[in-house]
Amino acid sequence: MAKTTSTTLALILALAAAPLFAQTTEAPATDAAPADGATAEDLTMGQEVAAADGPGSTYVAATFEAWEQKCVRTETGVDPCQLYLLLKDQQGNSVAEFTMFNLPKGAEGPAVAGATFIAPLETLLTAGMTLQVDEAKGKIYPFTFCAQIGCVARIGFTAEEITAFKAGANAKITIVPFVAPKEKVELTISLKGFTAAYDAVTAANDAADAAVKAAQPAEAAPAEGAAND
Repeated sequence: MAKTTSTTLALILALAAAPLFAQTTEAPATDAAPADGATAEDLTMGQEVAAADGPGSTYVAATFEAWEQKCVRTETGVDPCQLYLLLKDQQGNSVAEFTMFNLPKGAEGPAVAGATFIAPLETLLTAGMTLQVDEAKGKIYPFTFCAQIGCVARIGFTAEEITAFKAGANAKITIVPFVAPKEKVELTISLKGFTAAYDAVTAANDAADAAVKAAQPAEAAPAEGAAND
């Protein structure tokens, strides 16, 4: 299969390059259109490949027990971050991913933080996902969409719920397999190290927000006499 795929790709590249090769070896008439109908506006000039450690690349800034502080490099050098946790089942198999981040101060709504949970594609979407901290009453959250990486649930947390995370020992996420709707898959989230991790991410994002604001041009002062207009 790999040989067939690579051969097909080579043929596609060869066929795509053929018209351009003909144009560069045979000068067309001044008023003649290119052999494949393309014009100068149709040609792409390409884009430089970004450096592996350039803006937009990600890295792990710190670890707090099972939690990772993952950040995205920016041109300001003050990088926004989020918490990352790889969830495994009782057999040690990687099952899902959980990321969390604080929302900017002054954001509208009751949520002060957000999270993204990515479950396997074989998850029963109508059952949603349940999140419970220690013995507190759990909440059910719907899945938003599915992609090749899995099915995604976008979650909002209040200040009280973040406080519960910081004070808790463990959280539990429950999902239902599509092929076995009467069964449940329980994934344990250790909250050890969460407080330090969340505070580190909050500090990094506050600094990143401040750097963005500082880089923005100051608003022009009103012209003299404009206030009297």
